Amino acid sequence: MIAGVETGGTKVICAAATADAPDAPVLTRRFPTTGPEETIGRIRAFLDEAAADGPLEALGVASFGPVDAAPGSPRFGWVTDTPKAGWSGTDLLGAVRPDGLPAAFVSDVTGAAIGELRYGAGRGASSVAYATIGTGVGVGLIVDGRPLGGDGWPELGHLLVRRHPEDRYPGRCPFHGDCLEGLTAGPAVLDRWGVDASSFPDDVRGTALDVLASYIAQLAYTVMLTTGAERMVLGGGVTQAPGLLERVRAALPGLARGYGPAALTTAAPADVLVPPVLEASGLIGALALAADLVRPGVSS
Repeated sequence: MIAGVETGGTKVICAAATADAPDAPVLTRRFPTTGPEETIGRIRAFLDEAAADGPLEALGVASFGPVDAAPGSPRFGWVTDTPKAGWSGTDLLGAVRPDGLPAAFVSDVTGAAIGELRYGAGRGASSVAYATIGTGVGVGLIVDGRPLGGDGWPELGHLLVRRHPEDRYPGRCPFHGDCLEGLTAGPAVLDRWGVDASSFPDDVRGTALDVLASYIAQLAYTVMLTTGAERMVLGGGVTQAPGLLERVRAALPGLARGYGPAALTTAAPADVLVPPVLEASGLIGALALAADLVRPGVSS
């Protein structure tokens, strides 16, 4: 048996599975993300429960961040300078990992990218990006089947974007104001229009969706030019707004203008920008990483 943990800003999902079927958990628990002490205690209690019938062979953790996911770093497995109150400087992996248990650690969006690459919307591709646009903005990157990550990177939520001509909102990122997260994350949407992205009234819906789509398309174009990703999975609450994904797809060719990797110039945007398939992408990615530690190649 193996275990996987996905910690998010609002909830934690823990699961156990067999190493040859990490996409089919046999035991799952969900609970709110509270303070570090209480949350870590509940994760440890789950791991004890999962090991009741026999010792676990490996653990995978996909955590909200920023995180230090560089294996050689003295802070590997830490949640670093996060806006989540009380969590900055938390050695998450060290606190939850049973002594001697092999473990993998990545950001939550990297875990989601791994899950979707192997078992969801990214199957058949070798390079995939997963973006979540919700309370915050984050991107996980898999290039040639290998996750990219280190101490706090990749961090594309703070990408600087060209302003939409009809957008006068100053942005709400405490660091950059009108970076991608400052313009598209859920709190910015609510601050600017007074409702969430799925509840726009008729008189603002068209303009609001076009504004958001222009920024998200810039993210997609930047990621694909940088990594050559063949597919980008768009998740998070904001992207669930009816019609938004279609507008992002429509905006992408205008940005590319025929320039870029084959995923932009020869594939239809509907094949490139896709919604998630998995209900808990990050959790499945964490389990897949744990399975790799036990049986390399089985979950690839």
